[in-house]
Amino acid sequence: MEKIERFAQLINQSKNAVFFGGAGVSTESGMKDYRSEDGLYNTVKKYNVSPETILSHSFFEAHPDVFYDFYYNYFLNTSAEPNRAHFALARLEAEGKLQAVITQNIDGLHQRAGSKNVIELHGTVLRHYCPACKKEYPLEEIKALRGQVPLCEKCKRVIKPAVVLYEEPLDEKVINSAINAIASADLLIIGGTSLAVYPAAGFIRYFGGGNIVLINRDETGMDSRATLVFRESIGEVLSKVVI
Repeated sequence: MEKIERFAQLINQSKNAVFFGGAGVSTESGMKDYRSEDGLYNTVKKYNVSPETILSHSFFEAHPDVFYDFYYNYFLNTSAEPNRAHFALARLEAEGKLQAVITQNIDGLHQRAGSKNVIELHGTVLRHYCPACKKEYPLEEIKALRGQVPLCEKCKRVIKPAVVLYEEPLDEKVINSAINAIASADLLIIGGTSLAVYPAAGFIRYFGGGNIVLINRDETGMDSRATLVFRESIGEVLSKVVI
């Protein structure tokens, strides 16, 4: 039996499939990943400080002007649209074959493709709020500033994206939701992630089901545990499975 046929069989036999994804899911939409040779961390040099540093809580507090210039250019100033992988996952959910999408991405493309139960480990660019008074600001209002520092109209504090920056903990409720979804799954589909970012990657250890399908360009530490391993693009694999 060919691998694609076997993958489709696993999905059809599953009672509780869950998808766990990373930056590779969105690269087919034109979004840069982080750690690859042409990713953000290795190609963005113009700020004279690493993107990893810019995306830290302390840098956001100390240099909101640089943070928002970077954030606008690489996260908001994009024409990215959901790709084949996003639409395939949304369809699997609509057909009752996928219970949850757990994502390390912050781009909101899963929701735009139609997925409903999306657990965003690192938050989302779709929401922005004032850390002081908690007033929320719509995405379009932040985008309209074109990288300028947004200030709360009520208390004049710098508005923050609802994303988890370096030096910040993951939300406890989100953590519990992800762990519960993985622990109850009988099929875990992992795509577009090196499984090198912790603590998120560590959640995989809670999986006790029968089958793991791994779709990733490069080798991961989970390959030996996987029932099936694909090196093709996520969109290509999932679009063949979801017909």
